[in-house]
Amino acid sequence: MEPFDREGSADRPRSAGNKPTGRVIVIGPYLRVRRGDADAQASEGVRDSEARLEEAAGLARAIDLTVADTLIAPVSQIRPATYLGKGKVEEIIGLIAGHDIELVVMDCALSPIQQRNLEKAWNTKVLDRTGLILEIFGRRAKTKEGALQVELAHLNYQRSRLVRSWTHLERQRGGFGFMGGPGETQIEADRRLIGDRIARLENEIKKVQATRRLHRAGRQRVPYRVVALVGYTNAGKSTLFNRLTRADVQAADMLFATLDPTLRSLSLPHGGKAMLSDTVGFISNLPTQLVAAFRATLEEVLQADIILHVRDVSHEDAEAQERDVDAVLRQLGIDPDAGQRILEVWNKIDRFDPEQRENLRNIAARRPPERPCFLVSAQTGEGIEALLIAIEDRLAAKRTTLDLSIDASDGAGISWLHRNSEVLNKVLLDGRFDMTVRVDETKRDIVVSRFDAVPRVA
Repeated sequence: MEPFDREGSADRPRSAGNKPTGRVIVIGPYLRVRRGDADAQASEGVRDSEARLEEAAGLARAIDLTVADTLIAPVSQIRPATYLGKGKVEEIIGLIAGHDIELVVMDCALSPIQQRNLEKAWNTKVLDRTGLILEIFGRRAKTKEGALQVELAHLNYQRSRLVRSWTHLERQRGGFGFMGGPGETQIEADRRLIGDRIARLENEIKKVQATRRLHRAGRQRVPYRVVALVGYTNAGKSTLFNRLTRADVQAADMLFATLDPTLRSLSLPHGGKAMLSDTVGFISNLPTQLVAAFRATLEEVLQADIILHVRDVSHEDAEAQERDVDAVLRQLGIDPDAGQRILEVWNKIDRFDPEQRENLRNIAARRPPERPCFLVSAQTGEGIEALLIAIEDRLAAKRTTLDLSIDASDGAGISWLHRNSEVLNKVLLDGRFDMTVRVDETKRDIVVSRFDAVPRVA
């Protein structure tokens, strides 16, 4: 594979909080697949080794690392000591020397022993996939909530690695990052101190969850419903979020461009309102520590009335990415195949020519009604109006439309209706307002009894 060259200095990577600029090599130690199995995986949309390695290199670039070279290292069986075979370990020693490598990224999950043995053999720092994703999250978290969740995941991940390094202080890492200098934070190797810090973080995150519950309860007192965006990282969620809400959330062509959750008001075509929530992007082999740590954030997805699964249909691994997102949703307790709660949004159709778009529309039209999809371009705005109408229709299906008449002098009642229902029509006639409102089922009985409202006949 051709190396990925990027400009950047060859300074040694530094601890979290500073941008690393060291030269790295990204290694894909993927299990060998027999020809028949490879054909079956290809037909199922499973990523090939080249695509997996390119994604790993993209993760390294996401924190400004200079990727000097990439290498696929086929593995017939995983070695308990070094993951790779002895011959491959020795071969990589030459690559490290030839490229002046200061960090090796292994696109797999390494045990503490494997990581330490590889660092000894290569005389350089080694980062596995879990550590790399955690490093990205540590640099991208901007809010206090995000920082707490990332730190908790960091410490849970590092606990075993730190205590195993008591006699190898030159290999220690800091409490928040993985690329710190030698012996920076020896106190982090103390299991009791780490455990105490984890306990404090868990208590703080419980407070975050309680605050979120209060905010959610406040939203439930008004007729706003929640629509949550989920999707593979770099699928265009933030761009779509900005398009739908006219917000200015950071959107960039990189993995995990945004991390912290954002909520904004969403205006629907017929005057209704909803809350739109943008969440962290998913990725294949997402560390379980992160799924657990970010549960407070992802509760917005759990509680959402509608989930928009944003997909980059122009990506060569779109089907594999869809399965990865579905797998994370199942980890959260959401069945992607159950009910009418999930709408698929096929984004980036502006990258296709007219004939290809027509083919996509035909494919979408043949989708089962319980799993509909909508073709959009968050960049150009194509298809956005149809998506908004579909969101409004789904939300309306869970609410009741009522007709009522109220005296124009009843300002308190009219104000209450505007705050607690969606006013579809309001006409002043002979000193009274004839109104059509749409209310949540929890408010239906109140409106019927207080305003003598009657359900609208379809």
